[in-house]
Amino acid sequence: MQTLVVGLGRAGAGLHVPVLAKARSLAPDLFGDEPVVGCDPGRPVPANPRLTVARDLDHARRLVEPKDTVVHVCTPPDVRAAVVAELATHGFRRFVVEKPLAPDTDELARMQRLIRKHRLRLEVVEPWLASTLTHRLTEVVRDNEFGELRAITIEQDKPRFRRSLSGSAGQSAFDVELPHGVGLALRLAGNARVTHATGYDLVLDDLVVPRMGGAEVGLRHTSGVRSRITSDLTSPIRQRRVTCEFTRGTAVGHYAVSDDDDHAQLTLTRNGRTEHAVLRDDCLLSWMIGAYRGFRRGVASPARGMLGSSEVVRILSVAKNVCAEPITGGRVPRYAG
Repeated sequence: MQTLVVGLGRAGAGLHVPVLAKARSLAPDLFGDEPVVGCDPGRPVPANPRLTVARDLDHARRLVEPKDTVVHVCTPPDVRAAVVAELATHGFRRFVVEKPLAPDTDELARMQRLIRKHRLRLEVVEPWLASTLTHRLTEVVRDNEFGELRAITIEQDKPRFRRSLSGSAGQSAFDVELPHGVGLALRLAGNARVTHATGYDLVLDDLVVPRMGGAEVGLRHTSGVRSRITSDLTSPIRQRRVTCEFTRGTAVGHYAVSDDDDHAQLTLTRNGRTEHAVLRDDCLLSWMIGAYRGFRRGVASPARGMLGSSEVVRILSVAKNVCAEPITGGRVPRYAG
């Protein structure tokens, strides 16, 4: 298969292109010999030996064969449906779409209509669900060795000043890290409803970026588990931590915080005894190879199915609606419910 990457910002050029280079070397049977083609009209793209840059989608269409191509859609969430619609008219049918699948339920419905109309194969990027750490946590929950799962806390913090200040039109902190956390909570504890949601602006001196300081979502799962998922985009430290509280112990996992490392860590505590493990966990690479194998087989992976991605969008859409009314600026919640 060939590859076309649409959107060459942090996700496209910074994550997908280098991960594709690794995937092509590890699984050469999945990929053609042609270079990856990238397209991002209006954005200056630095020279990249891994990439052939097309001027626009018409030019890209001449560089790849749509029926043999997987398109990576790495554009902002609010324009993804429009981009997929245009690509579908060019004959493309296989898509890898960055999370979240859509910014709200209206755009989600539009995406679902496109999938049905053009019979698209579409996978949403969900590397945490392909993570070794997630598999281990799922086993701990399933085996009941620590008792019943009672509560989940997921913290996804990082300083994101430069990217947020340079332009996050139409986005909020709910769109940046929380899709990973919500998807993880649903995987570990099942379906849920929103119990509360809060968020705040990014404030730096006299500059204010609405809705980009951070966010929190509370969930009540049908299983009785309660989840709290937070993201601070002004934090001085980076962390992706999940804490699972059981009736007879706890499990604390740390996902890799960037593409600089490919290891996760897990600490299990029960009856006063602690067990710590470091896990090899290049989850985005594993997810990408799995997605391409699914495309080649012509089947969708249930781990990355549209149902789960759609539920993440629904939950985050409810959370944003809860937080629709502005209250104040700064780290005091700007929108809350």
